[in-house]
Parts: sequence; C-alpha cells; structure tokens
Amino acid sequence: MLSMLKYLIVQLDDTSTSFCHYVNDRKTPKLIPLEILRRAIIWSMKENLMVQFIYPDYELPEEYKKAIDEIDHVDIISSNNKDISLTKVADIIIFNSINDTGGYKLNENKVYVIRGTFNEIISNKDIIPDILPKATRLNLSITDIPALTPQIETEYAEFLDSLGEKVKEEYGKNHPVQINALTDRIMLDEMNNCNAGFEHITLSPDGNFYICPAFYLNDIQEGICGNLNEGVKIKNENLFKLTYAPICRECDAYQCNRCIWLNQLQTLEVNTPGMQQCVTSHLERNASMKLLAKIRELGEFMPGKEIPEIDSLDPFVKVIKNKY
Repeated sequence: MLSMLKYLIVQLDDTSTSFCHYVNDRKTPKLIPLEILRRAIIWSMKENLMVQFIYPDYELPEEYKKAIDEIDHVDIISSNNKDISLTKVADIIIFNSINDTGGYKLNENKVYVIRGTFNEIISNKDIIPDILPKATRLNLSITDIPALTPQIETEYAEFLDSLGEKVKEEYGKNHPVQINALTDRIMLDEMNNCNAGFEHITLSPDGNFYICPAFYLNDIQEGICGNLNEGVKIKNENLFKLTYAPICRECDAYQCNRCIWLNQLQTLEVNTPGMQQCVTSHLERNASMKLLAKIRELGEFMPGKEIPEIDSLDPFVKVIKNKY
C-alpha cells in the first residue's frame, strides 16, 4: 500500500483550516509536537513523498518554520492567516466564507478555494465572477452536500450555467481561468479524484495517520491508519481504490472528488457514494458540457474532451443502462 502513496498531508494544529467539504469546528489550538513533526518530515523524505502542510491562522513558532523548510512542500492557509510572510509564499489560499474574498489581494500564481454551503455560494453568485479576471485557478468546495434538495439542484444548475458565461468571457479575453466545477471535466478522460487512503494520508496532531483530516476532526476511529512507529496500516485497503468502487468506476463525472469521508458519512461505506454527492457532480458535468460548447463558439482552438449528453443525474441508472 505504501508504494502507492504520493504525498502526506500534515494537520499542523487542531484549528488548521479545512480545505475541502468537511467543516472544522475546533476552536482550541493543539499544535502538533515538534518532535512528531520532525519525524514526519524525515519519514516523508525516506518514502519520497511530497508534503502538504495545513496551517492554523496563528503564526507558528520559529522552530516549526525551520523544520518545515527542510523539505519541499505545499503550504495551505486560510485567508485569515496572521503570518504575513507565510501569506506571501503560500500555495493554496482558503476562503472559509465567500465574504472573505472582499478586498483580498489576489495573486495569479496561487490556487484559491472558496468554501461554503449551497445557499452561500448560490446567493453570492455575483461575487465569484469578479474574482475570475484576477485568478488562474479557483476551486469551489460545497460544505453541505448531503443537504442537496431538488430545489437546490435547480438553483445550483442555474448558478453553474451563469458562471459558465463568465468563464467564456475570460476565455474570449485569452484568460483560460480554471474552475474545478466547470473546466476540469473538459480536460479529463478518466477519473481524477481525491484518492484519500490511496494516494495520500494525513498525519494529525495526535501522532496518528488518518485517511484524511475529516476523519480526525470528526473523531472517526475507523479512519486511523497507523502511526510513525508502526507505519501505515489501512484495513481493507482495496476499498479505497477506484477499481473496487462499482458505481464510481462506471461513472464519467471525472471531476468528482469521490470524497471518501462523504461516502462514509452518507452510506457507511468508503467505496459507495451518497446520492447527493453523485447528483452534485453530474450537475457540474453537464454544466461543463455546455461550457465546452460555448468556448468553441469563440472560434479558438479548444480541443477538450467530448462530454456526451445524458438523460439522468443518477449514476445507478447509468450503470444499469451500460450493463443491461
């Protein structure tokens, strides 16, 4: 299993920002012990893994900074991080509220993530288009996917179509901005998922490896997969692979995160997605199909990957049709 790993995520503190669907409600700082951090860095070097550090908003002690700089890494911070020097070099900036984007000086060399509920994202749909001209890569991360309803489906689809018009405008200005929910599917011809538990694991402040930060922050003991002393030990490790996910392996919503934590939350099975996650990804897939057609109207060379029309947002229906 270890040979499959590509990178290690290090949750530096209990209050480190979330960068994905999960919510981090912890308010009491709990910094990873310096000795564990140093050991994790050495372990990553030996295993030839890239390291991603997730930071809290307060500035780390100097000895922590020195340890982190000993290895090639990616810095993930929130837009509210208090370390001015870190904000200048951080690779990924997280906006935990869409309102936090107001007045924030964007840098085209960084990746930005906007996290929020369906309602927060949709109701502030006029803010995101203002960001597009100033960014190269923007990810949207919905924090309440299980709350999807038929009404939200309609509103989210309309939001994506409207955003697609703005993306087309940027392409027309020779600015091919990337948005995970719209442009990723255009470039993919196979699944490109999160792959937690397969390509990466997380080291938490308690010294244990977890499938991903969400398992640690939600106290899911089944998510523990070893420690620095005993190494990585993932139970039923095949279940984290696409080939052992019977619905997902037949799906062509290639941009879907295929979030293992959401799977566990909604179906109690890490290899089986909940309906809401599937529908959300298919709404994005369909919006990508429309966007590709719009961009090609510009007359510019836009190869893209063909995205066929579908008549259902339910992947179970698609699998049944493909099989029978």
